[in-house]
Amino acid sequence: MTKNSLKELYVEELKDLFSAENQLTKALPKMAKAASSDELRQGFEEHLEQTQGHVERLQQIFETLGEKGTGKKCLGMEGLVKEGAEIMGEDFEDAMMDAALISAAQRVEHYEIAGYGTVIAYAELLGESEQASLLRETLEEEKETDEKLTELAKEINVEAQQGDSEAEEEEQPKEKRKSRRAA
Repeated sequence: MTKNSLKELYVEELKDLFSAENQLTKALPKMAKAASSDELRQGFEEHLEQTQGHVERLQQIFETLGEKGTGKKCLGMEGLVKEGAEIMGEDFEDAMMDAALISAAQRVEHYEIAGYGTVIAYAELLGESEQASLLRETLEEEKETDEKLTELAKEINVEAQQGDSEAEEEEQPKEKRKSRRAA
């Protein structure tokens, strides 16, 4: 069946976001566990609670539309979650792991921000102002999370860089010993 109405596209995009948010509810606890920074761990835990609220808002919209949120898998979020899992499988030191987790989390946030911006525009065009308002709440929370991650990154990235410098200093004496032996 060909879909040729904005409302059908709107519903499909909402289903995509519903799938994305549900995938995220499974990924965030793993990210929290992998974080070494208490502040980052707490941020992931808080965002998990928010994400559960995002799922509830979407369910509320589906009920209003007389639709179900199931039946679609968000492949974009699936890929982002897989990338995050790969990062967690790396052998990074604490601050380096936290920096990598923030990077993965911000990709997720930017993806969600784009998705919510799109469905808000559709909801407004369709005259669904109450739905647009609910979606705007979620969009603002996603933007706030992104800003918090940016602020955390400013501190954690410096720690990661300092860890790099310390590791380089530890390796330098070994290299000097090797070069002296070769001479």
